[in-house]
Amino acid sequence: MTIPIANPQVGDAEREYVEAVLDSGQLADGPEVRRFESEFAAYCDTDDAVATSNGTTALHAALHALSIGEGDRVVTTPFTYIATANAVSFCDATVEFVDIDPETYNIDPAALERRLREGPPVDAVVAVHLYGLPADMERLTELADAYDFALVEDAAQAHGATVDGDRVGSLADAGCFSFYPTKNMTTGEGGMITTDRSDVADRAARFVDHGRSEGYEHAEIGHNFRMTSVAAALGRAQLQRLPRFTSARQLNASRLSNALERTAVRTPSVPDDRTHVYHQYTIRTTDREALCSRLDEQDVGYGVYYPVPVHEQAAYDHVDAVAPNAERAAEEVLSLPVHPALTRADVEQVATAVRESMEVIA
Repeated sequence: MTIPIANPQVGDAEREYVEAVLDSGQLADGPEVRRFESEFAAYCDTDDAVATSNGTTALHAALHALSIGEGDRVVTTPFTYIATANAVSFCDATVEFVDIDPETYNIDPAALERRLREGPPVDAVVAVHLYGLPADMERLTELADAYDFALVEDAAQAHGATVDGDRVGSLADAGCFSFYPTKNMTTGEGGMITTDRSDVADRAARFVDHGRSEGYEHAEIGHNFRMTSVAAALGRAQLQRLPRFTSARQLNASRLSNALERTAVRTPSVPDDRTHVYHQYTIRTTDREALCSRLDEQDVGYGVYYPVPVHEQAAYDHVDAVAPNAERAAEEVLSLPVHPALTRADVEQVATAVRESMEVIA
């Protein structure tokens, strides 16, 4: 049996929460969503949280709530899922890309600072916490203060990760999460915005509900980006299990890193001030094709996230970007199973397949 790259964990608690919602008859947005928002805000240590239909709508609504629109410039990383850039485009703003730090795969503050010094003013920066490792939020916050731009965390892959003990989602003007089935916790589909700014929370909450201010009064044009109560019920149960999920991912990652220490692959690097929650355990190799072949032979699942940087996608071929680190990473990264359902024997099978492949490559 193949060891899958992802294996969502849904159990009795999730069923009980969902059944309670089904019995209530209130399946759309309602009190269950408000409870999930409150509990998730408490988990991230923020004043507010606004639930949405998915991670992309969370990013879109957060940028809208920060008044990002036509004529504005938003900088982000080209090494991420395309949804990050799409959310900027949905706001009719101009997206720009700066290169990544090759050690963390996150936006490089030095590259961003060069862009800020040399180019026109920037209205916002979206920092992605890729694979579950936070970006350098201390330096990014300093740049945001110095150059007066809004800072947004794309924490779609980083539920529970920390910087100096503070959880992601609480480190910028707004944080955005995804609850897609393969994420560290899931609602089936869903998203969340976290913030300490009441103006951002209020405007985001209106925007995801057709711009509704109250009743049938609408203060602005908005979307139906609401989360359902069924999704919120799943999320509440998953949030209770998230610390255990995270510990299991970190233990599996530690075992993989120890087992691969003397191989030719590069294992994840984690700065001292941050914790990694390993949405993906991503290694690098100069011979990815050979490694993939060996993993296939050994029934080990894997993923390449992401094989084409966003600035090289047809949808963004109009955007000029210089990002050699992102382009090289796209050619070399490979993610191995690290999810909580893995047994110790599974982890050893994964590591053995990689070690054997490295012997072949050498």
